[in-house]
Amino acid sequence: MQSNKSRDTKPEMALRRAVHAMGLRYRVSARPLPQLRRTADLVFGKAKVAVFVDGCFWHGCPEHHTKAATNAGYWSDKVVRNRERDADTNERLAEAGWAVLRFWEHEDPVKAAAVVAEKVRERRRG
Repeated sequence: MQSNKSRDTKPEMALRRAVHAMGLRYRVSARPLPQLRRTADLVFGKAKVAVFVDGCFWHGCPEHHTKAATNAGYWSDKVVRNRERDADTNERLAEAGWAVLRFWEHEDPVKAAAVVAEKVRERRRG
């Protein structure tokens, strides 16, 4: 698992480029809440928007998730734990006043960036 990147993945980089091209600036792989040991892929601190790009295998995408051929029980349990942690993260951030946006790695980065830009601008206005 050491060779699996936790940041700067191709889908994340594509989203970052698209968001940056829209004129938005953000922090990368940062903790939205310092006391919570979880990092978002993009963080817009003043607007309180946290963006996550979830991998289809690691987070159990309903469209693209495949079962592991080796050690299937372990990986199945791992995906369940990841999804539970994602839900807990969403809940904790929402309680702290953050907007959480999650995208699957297979989603169009330009469309996802438009959603991010709209949410950030909405929260900056309001």
